[in-house]
Amino acid sequence: MGRPGLDFPGFGVGLVILRDAKILLYKRLRAPEAGYWNIVGGKVDHMEPAEQAARREAEEETGLVIGRIKRLGMTEQMIDADRQHWISLLYLTHDIEGEPQLTEPDKLSDFGWFPLTDLPEPLSAFTKAAIAALPAAAQGE
Repeated sequence: MGRPGLDFPGFGVGLVILRDAKILLYKRLRAPEAGYWNIVGGKVDHMEPAEQAARREAEEETGLVIGRIKRLGMTEQMIDADRQHWISLLYLTHDIEGEPQLTEPDKLSDFGWFPLTDLPEPLSAFTKAAIAALPAAAQGE
């Protein structure tokens, strides 16, 4: 059957979570871009609406309850170093309940809230694309 992202382009989602003019980022342990800071997200399961996948992935990875989300756009990432190819829908939320946690320590090593003007390095290509897609109003909150 093959592996998404490796044997054929994978279809994924990402969710930008903003609170108090800061973005929630997690540090990846696995390819693509292991060791890079990333927004939450993952692959869309068969017959799962993409918006639902974004909410599910975010809740699994953070322990937060995700409320309203809105679509930001789309990105395509071809990460040569990891030989991965992903097409992802990007979403945005300010509507969250709870405090983030490290709920998947086998996938993610650290997390934090970062001002959009002072982001950690290295940032994943996926995260750079998501930040570039943010409305100017969200970037200046």
